[in-house]
Amino acid sequence: MSFALSFTRYSTRMLAIPNLIFNVTGLAQRLACKSAASHGPSLGSEAEQFNVVTTLTDSGDVLEMVKSVIPPLERSKYKGQDGRLATIGGCKEYTGAPYFAAMAALKTGCDLSHVFCAKEAAPVIKSYSPELIVHPVLDSDDGVEETCAWLPRMHTLIIGPGLGRDQALLKNVLAVIDRAKDLNIPMVIDADAVFLLGENPEAIQNYTKAILTPNIVEFNRLYRNVVGHEADPTEPVGNTMRLSQKLGNVTIVMKGENDIISNGINVLVCCGDGSGRRCGGQGDILAGAMGTFAYWAHKAHADPDRQPNEFLKHFLPTLCAAYAGCLLTKRCSTLAFHKHKRSTTTSDMMSEVSQAFCLLFDE
Repeated sequence: MSFALSFTRYSTRMLAIPNLIFNVTGLAQRLACKSAASHGPSLGSEAEQFNVVTTLTDSGDVLEMVKSVIPPLERSKYKGQDGRLATIGGCKEYTGAPYFAAMAALKTGCDLSHVFCAKEAAPVIKSYSPELIVHPVLDSDDGVEETCAWLPRMHTLIIGPGLGRDQALLKNVLAVIDRAKDLNIPMVIDADAVFLLGENPEAIQNYTKAILTPNIVEFNRLYRNVVGHEADPTEPVGNTMRLSQKLGNVTIVMKGENDIISNGINVLVCCGDGSGRRCGGQGDILAGAMGTFAYWAHKAHADPDRQPNEFLKHFLPTLCAAYAGCLLTKRCSTLAFHKHKRSTTTSDMMSEVSQAFCLLFDE
């Protein structure tokens, strides 16, 4: 593992970015597979065919890519400048998930965090925190219009936490996704919204500002519906690449011990860290953090006055945001588990967002 790290850093100094990615990583890919396998499941033999960069083979340059999109904290800023995000989800049964997603977005660094939810979920979510702006409209007769009226003000949508399977809600969410695409808004799609897109993949087809975050069960179902056959369990990198390509290069994050992230062109693998605790809600923290990073990454990438980061230019904003969210969430899990062990909950992880962010991204 140490050789992989030193090899990549040496190569970065000696070669231009295209050469680093396409010429050097032939060896780095093989090292990545071996190193990742020692920390968990193999990335599969197909990984050697693709442009795979992992936390183990290149922690430095990919981390610098993430740091390059984080906006500085300045006294001259105004409210909303670092992000106005909306979480679309929350029903009678599931109120914790949208809370965790919206709060994670806020604690990661966005300025305003909205929740658009079913009417019965709103009082509960409001009671969790006064810092969230909660709209009890998602299941109303004019829920689509009321929700979409806010979309021009939003920088990123986090769709799915606590959504449930109510058909009326799902229908409304499809309409919101359609309107958000018209406005070119980045989206992070999680949980029941992944289920929804498994039934309606055309709703997200070719929309490259979307990030889908399925766990292994959700991934297999989505893969089967979109690709047309079962995923090969021994080829997680190849599976993720193929699913992304079939969806028109939509970014896919297959969550697991090693998070595999692909836009159908390149692959980033967030390895290591984390913990063995799998309490509910961790994916909601991931979705929220990813939402904030999505806005920052797209904004940095489009800013003509900003010094471009070469890795950001190559991997593009959705891969950068997805990797950043995975890295931050894993570190939160590690810090919380160190303190609470088997008793670790998602609330414990939420308390670690600030410390994890500082350890990873602040100088």
